[in-house]
Amino acid sequence: MTPFSILDLTPIKQGGSVAATFRETVELARHAETLGYKRYWLVEHHNTPSVAGAATVVLMAHVAAHTRTIRIGAGGIMLPNHAPLMVAEQFGTLAALHPGRIDLGLGRGVPSDPATLQALRRTPNDMADFPRDVQELLFFLRPAAPGQKVRAIPGEGAGVPVWLLGSSLGGAQLAASLGLPFAFASHFAPDQLDVALATYRSRFAPSAYIDKPKVMLSLTVVAADTDEEAQLLFSSAQQATHEPLPPPIADYEKTLDPQRLAAIRNAMRHSVVGGPQAVAKGVAEFIARYRPDEVIAVAQIFNHAARLRSLEILSAALRLGGAPAPGAEDSPAAGWWRA
Repeated sequence: MTPFSILDLTPIKQGGSVAATFRETVELARHAETLGYKRYWLVEHHNTPSVAGAATVVLMAHVAAHTRTIRIGAGGIMLPNHAPLMVAEQFGTLAALHPGRIDLGLGRGVPSDPATLQALRRTPNDMADFPRDVQELLFFLRPAAPGQKVRAIPGEGAGVPVWLLGSSLGGAQLAASLGLPFAFASHFAPDQLDVALATYRSRFAPSAYIDKPKVMLSLTVVAADTDEEAQLLFSSAQQATHEPLPPPIADYEKTLDPQRLAAIRNAMRHSVVGGPQAVAKGVAEFIARYRPDEVIAVAQIFNHAARLRSLEILSAALRLGGAPAPGAEDSPAAGWWRA
């Protein structure tokens, strides 16, 4: 069975607050743990009114302290924003506090506006240094060599699994050359998924980290007791911008002009939206097509109770070992699915 994990985008909702987002994050992580999900990953964004996840390591520590067994990770740390030594020290600290439960996903990030780059003490075009920075970080996470002048304490020899995150061909090539697990952001960057997977799998070089390709794919999943309810919940994500997450709108797609609707459907085509049977069918089709080693589910759902329920229905559809979803046998398999 393909393992499933959760990527929490830590959405700030209209009328909500950062504190409320963090309370919901903890509850979601604890719920995911009881339902049998493997990992709970958190994002890093800056100067983004819709996202509370800026101090990713701090939030990871908080979530890890309120859970017991589920792996807690960064999906991911945007390495151009940080010194590799400090990332090694931070994740070495987390690994010492929560042994065997910490993952480190590394991303290049997306271009930021000049003011945000300046506030982060970044320089223009520094993303080009990402491959070198990844290798420097991997060096600091290895056991220290005799006479090594700079060491990550804590961090060296911590055994924190490192994933390379990507949304393009470049990330796939780097992950393959370094022999690292690769997580592709198919939930928001579907266009290069096929070529990135083919490149990563064909060019993968076995390493001390893993001996064969290992792929995690993100997938938007919005599950509800009926297809109609799921489509309503999904309308929040369809409306989402950099502003706080809006509440759902009934029949939202009918309010859009055809060109806008087509653009949204294309950008979010790796989405499974529907009742229990539709979700089970859509997930199975996605896995059969792309053959991931793991899937990490994403959902921007405005109502917290509905988001908890979505995790339950998905877990039951996947038979992860969580509580069954009442009514799962009665739902028609006619949900919203595009691959």
